Amino acid sequence: MIGETNDITPVLSHLVIMVGETNDIISVLSHLVIIVGEANDIMPVLSHLVIMVGSGGVGKSALTLQFMYAEFVEDYEPTKADSYRKKVILDGSEVSIDILDTAGQEDYAAIRDNYYRSGEGFFCVFSICEAQSFKETESFRDQILRVHDDESIPFILVGNKADLEDQRETSKDDALAKAREWNVPYLESSAKTKMNVDEAYFDLLRQISKKKAASAQVKSKEKKKKKCIIL
Repeated sequence: MIGETNDITPVLSHLVIMVGETNDIISVLSHLVIIVGEANDIMPVLSHLVIMVGSGGVGKSALTLQFMYAEFVEDYEPTKADSYRKKVILDGSEVSIDILDTAGQEDYAAIRDNYYRSGEGFFCVFSICEAQSFKETESFRDQILRVHDDESIPFILVGNKADLEDQRETSKDDALAKAREWNVPYLESSAKTKMNVDEAYFDLLRQISKKKAASAQVKSKEKKKKKCIIL
């Protein structure tokens, strides 16, 4: 009843009538528990769309598959894009994360903007073992901002393959400096050992959730202002 109408008034009115007819508060409360339980079952789960970006071969797919299935896949054939969905508990609430894993290759640049336009948060990956992949994060960041025109867009910079420290080509200090320049978080991860994999995704989910909540608050205030003007 609540789920169908989003209005608790008819439910309360119904319960008042029941109390008057039966004088049995226990059965009325039991009825209320059933109604609330049914409403919770059909409450929509918030969905957050994350776009994976970064050069080819940096481990975007390996990170995604590790997060989704707790499996490390070393050799993965890139495609135009793969999509995944998973329900997780974020700070006590169930949410759905939709992940679009882009190929990161120039062959697919024509459809890149469509992917970016749909994204609510961006997971930007480079390999700490490939300095060029770190340099190319600049291009991905610029492309995203060109589409969204919003420097506060949820975004995380991730240096992957941290288990290969002896092959490092990009220092942690350089990566942190870039993250500070963009005002975004930076984490180093390993899809192989699962180091910081969940942490990176959940950090981005929190950014998305916070931005959506702020946007909803602004819309609510604007709606109230319009009502005041009408009155």
